[in-house]
Amino acid sequence: MRRRALPSALTIAGSDSGAGAGIQADLKTFAARGVHGTSVITAITAQDTCAVRAVTVLRPAVVRAQIDAVLDDIGADAVKTGMLGSAAVVAAVADALTVHRVKRLVVDPVMHATEGGTLLARGGAAMLRRRLVPLAEIVTPNLAEASVLVGFPVRDLRAMEEAARALVAAGARAAVVTGGHLAGDPIDVAVVEGVVHRFRGRRVPGPSPHGTGCTFAAAIAAERAKDVPLVEAIRAAKRYVASAIRRAHAVGRGRPILGHLPASGGA
Repeated sequence: MRRRALPSALTIAGSDSGAGAGIQADLKTFAARGVHGTSVITAITAQDTCAVRAVTVLRPAVVRAQIDAVLDDIGADAVKTGMLGSAAVVAAVADALTVHRVKRLVVDPVMHATEGGTLLARGGAAMLRRRLVPLAEIVTPNLAEASVLVGFPVRDLRAMEEAARALVAAGARAAVVTGGHLAGDPIDVAVVEGVVHRFRGRRVPGPSPHGTGCTFAAAIAAERAKDVPLVEAIRAAKRYVASAIRRAHAVGRGRPILGHLPASGGA
């Protein structure tokens, strides 16, 4: 992995026309965390703060060409995947990351939009578990995504730990199951090098903003691009998301979007 004056992180994800999640959220997060962001678009979504209106998944060959273009020239100190759209795209991404020997891979297994709408077609989750999870340095599912990946309900802290262990057993070097959808304060549960960690936070009052999962995974990737150890990267990402939630603002008639970029200073 090449080193450069400014660390670089690559996001492989879908485009959110409302700019609350997806590629747009990832690039804002990279900028806020002090790394150069590059991007590979896997799908184009027509969405706003209320709903996903349409989704077009790009051809695997186009996705692969973007990955090759970025990694052949610029490289990446860390890579994050988000919405991949189809099993064929998952396979193409896994093939490319294997060829380029990517080591610091953060896999956010995006399956559904917060506002509704399927973002990973039938067969995609199985392909993701089989091909992409074993390449991941860390997998970052929410409760619903973890349930699909491990095959049992994940609704409480004990199940979150079991799910994180199952994802490590499936080949990931680490896993963190996010607890934003738990009742009460959000607690994330991670397994890193066989050790269980619980990252506690405080629930911010108000409606839940759009794009927290994308932003959390992107922040971990940014910290890893800067050589921050994985547990500290998770902790920094959680702090950053909490600060972005506190800065959330309404731009449309639906959910607020995160305040990725502070007006002054860092998070």
